Amino acid sequence: MKVRTMAEMMQSGETPEILFWVGCAGSFDQRAQKITKAFASILDKVGINFAILGKEEACTGDPARRAGNEFLFQMMAYQNIQILNGYGIKKIVTTCPHCFNTLKNEYPELGGTYEVLHHASFLQQLIDEGKIKIKEGGDFKGKKISYHDSCYLGRANNIYEAPRKVLEALDVALVEMKRCKSNGLCCGAGGAQMFKEDEPGDKRINIERTDEALATGASVIAAACPFCNTMMTDGVKNREQENQVAVLDIAELIAASME
Repeated sequence: MKVRTMAEMMQSGETPEILFWVGCAGSFDQRAQKITKAFASILDKVGINFAILGKEEACTGDPARRAGNEFLFQMMAYQNIQILNGYGIKKIVTTCPHCFNTLKNEYPELGGTYEVLHHASFLQQLIDEGKIKIKEGGDFKGKKISYHDSCYLGRANNIYEAPRKVLEALDVALVEMKRCKSNGLCCGAGGAQMFKEDEPGDKRINIERTDEALATGASVIAAACPFCNTMMTDGVKNREQENQVAVLDIAELIAASME
């Protein structure tokens, strides 16, 4: 599969419909790379003209700002904004709620204003427009799936329905956890917690959240964030349920079920 960069598109005088912001996890984490590939393959299948920044894409600076290094955040943000504005980017889609939140809500005050969509909303649009067609009797039809709300998608940006609508399109049995939507529980990775040691306590947050997901009896835990995916996967492994329960991104579920 050939994914073109913005630089290549500019050389041939083309403008993509959307810029796919891959993000650090989607670029470097082996598990998250599968999500990136799944989403890119969906865009490819439905014929959307998209590009990535490739080596010109740097971290949005979200973990730096959450960890309290405002100086580093602003340096990274300005660098990205210069590149995005240089290419005249208007519309960005990303598979990471952290990138989504930072690009959408925090870049405008530094001079970077774009239409930013999370892939959950974008996939819902494509389904509503009839561009994504789900095959009859797909792999997940009738399966019990529980969706975990990412903090930056849910509480921070009020996106609760889009990922659930995407799952409903697969004709699955959606089972909610005890704590869901605006009352959802963090996976334990947000706010740069992903990169630091545990604080004293008797139970890890991701284990607590995984237990809630396993209690639903779902065979698939659906996520829409690479951080959540890692934390829930670790939780499932800790509870020795990896042979019974899969942790998958909504893009992977759709990619596997398309006609």
